[in-house]
Amino acid sequence: MSINTFFWYDSDAEAAAELYARVLPNSRIVDITRQGDGSAFIVTLDLDGQAVTLMNGGPDHPLTDAASLQVIVDDQAEVDRLWDELTANGGKPGPCGWLTDPYGLSWQIVPKRLPELLNGDNPAKTIAVGTKLRTMSKLDIDALEAAYNEAG
Repeated sequence: MSINTFFWYDSDAEAAAELYARVLPNSRIVDITRQGDGSAFIVTLDLDGQAVTLMNGGPDHPLTDAASLQVIVDDQAEVDRLWDELTANGGKPGPCGWLTDPYGLSWQIVPKRLPELLNGDNPAKTIAVGTKLRTMSKLDIDALEAAYNEAG
C-alpha cells in the first residue's frame, strides 16, 4: 500500500508542478501522463520524499484552503525564500504563515522553532507566542522569539 496526496487543478497542473519541483529542495517531476492533444492530464511529483499527484480535471473542483501543504523549514532565510517564490506571480499571502500560490494551492510555511515555542511548559509564554503569531502573515522567527522571551 502507498498513500499519495492528490490535488485537482483546472488546467495548470504541469505549470504548478514545475514551480513546486523548482522551489522545494530535493523535489522533482516523476511522470507526466499526457492527453491526446499533448496537454498534461496527470503529473506525479516527489516533493522531498512526499508523493504528490496533480490532475488537470477542469473547473468542477477548485482548490480551497481546507487542504494545504505544510513545509517545516530551518530558518528565516528559508521562510523568506519559499514565501517569496510561492507568492510571486499571483500568489497571495494569508494569515499565520499561510499563503496561496499562483495556482490556488494553500501552503503553510512554518519555521521548525514555532512548535517548540508553542509547546513550552509556561502558559504565559505560549499565549504570548500564539498572540504574536495571529498578527503575522509571513512568520518572523525573531518576533516570535521576542514574544516568548518578553512573556512572564
